[in-house]
Amino acid sequence: MGQESKKVRINVNLFDIEGEKFVNKEFAITATNLTTVLDALIHIKETHDPELSFRYSCRMGICGSCAMVIDGKPRLACETLVTEMSSNLTVAPIMVQPTLKGLVTDFDDFFEKHKSVMPWLVRNDQKEKYDAKNLYPQTDIQRDTYLPFAECIKCGLCLDACPVENTNKDFVGPQALAQAYHYITDSRDQGKAVRLEKLDTLDGIWGCEFSGSCSKVCPKSVDPALAIQLLKSEVAKYRLSGSKK
Repeated sequence: MGQESKKVRINVNLFDIEGEKFVNKEFAITATNLTTVLDALIHIKETHDPELSFRYSCRMGICGSCAMVIDGKPRLACETLVTEMSSNLTVAPIMVQPTLKGLVTDFDDFFEKHKSVMPWLVRNDQKEKYDAKNLYPQTDIQRDTYLPFAECIKCGLCLDACPVENTNKDFVGPQALAQAYHYITDSRDQGKAVRLEKLDTLDGIWGCEFSGSCSKVCPKSVDPALAIQLLKSEVAKYRLSGSKK
């Protein structure tokens, strides 16, 4: 299919660090049917506004750096075609995180929440943990249990879409909870009880209202909403088994 081009207007809602307020800038560009929003922003920075600030790296939907709100929906700019959006395209930063400058947001809180669920393999034997003599074998079934939740690229789109995260900053959030489920279902991990104890709170798994919006915007189809519901089931079974707080 040949490339077709058309004129589009892009409205960029930027955070002005000097004025400490959001300002809207409008740019007119020519886009083809292959032009992504990230391509458009790079073009605008190179030819219209050199001070335009935004994050990007791989340009292939792998790193998650170019997460932003495009036409009202959290998306990856590198995977969103300009011609598939409205003719008056609107771009804005993710609003659940503090905005630093332009379209760049602060992910410190995001990574603190991610770290809080211990997103690594926990082994009871510390010596084995740092000096394992053998591999930890897994069957295909054991691997396939957690693999659907292991594709997270930490883009933060699910947090921006989550209505609870936008109203309760203490909520652990769909990204961290999905990764908690990823690790407790990994047959090599021995930290299940510790994680379930930490997450059995109103700001943990019980804060989720199951709107499903987190799963709808995930560019890797991780399905955090499903992971959280499965976590609730794991906590219920854990409590019924006789554990005590």
